[in-house]
Amino acid sequence: MRALVRFGTLALVIALAPHAVRAQEPPKPGPEHDLLKKMEGSWDIVMKAGGMEMKGTVSSKMDLGGLWLASALKCEFPGGAFEGRGMDTYDAAKKKYISVWVDSMGTQPMIMEGTYDKEKKVLTMAGDGPGPDGKPAKWKSLTKFADEKTIHFDMFVGDAKEPMFTLVYKKK
Repeated sequence: MRALVRFGTLALVIALAPHAVRAQEPPKPGPEHDLLKKMEGSWDIVMKAGGMEMKGTVSSKMDLGGLWLASALKCEFPGGAFEGRGMDTYDAAKKKYISVWVDSMGTQPMIMEGTYDKEKKVLTMAGDGPGPDGKPAKWKSLTKFADEKTIHFDMFVGDAKEPMFTLVYKKK
C-alpha cells in the first residue's frame, strides 16, 4: 500500500511540475548586463600593491544564460602564484550590481554590491570580506572603464583614502 501511495504522489508531482515551471519565466539579461559584457575576453593585468608590481591575466565570459560574468584571474605574487574567481551580475530586484569573489589566499568569499555611474563610467561597489589580517573588513572598489580595451580597478579597505591595490586591465 505504501508503494502505491508513493507512486501516486510521484505521478502527481511529475504531472504538475511542467505547469509550475511554466508559471514563472526565468530571468533574462537586461541592459545592465551590457556593462558586464564589456569585461568579457582575455586581459593582461598589472597589479600594484605595497610598492610592488605584479603581472597576470584575467579571462572572463558571460555564463549561466548571460546573467553572470564568470572571471578567472592568475597572477604571480612574491612567494608563489595567486588565483581568484569572480562572479558578477545585476540584480534587477535590488537595482544593484552584485559581485562574489574567492581566491587562493582564503576560504571566505567577498560579497559586494553597487551602482554604475554612466557619465563617469565608474562602477562603485562596497561590501564585506576578509581583511588583510583575516578578520572581517569593509571593502570598496572603483572600476573605471577608460576605453574599450582598458579598465582601471582600485580596491580600498576600511575608510582608506588610498587604494590597497590597483589593477590595470589591457584587452589582448
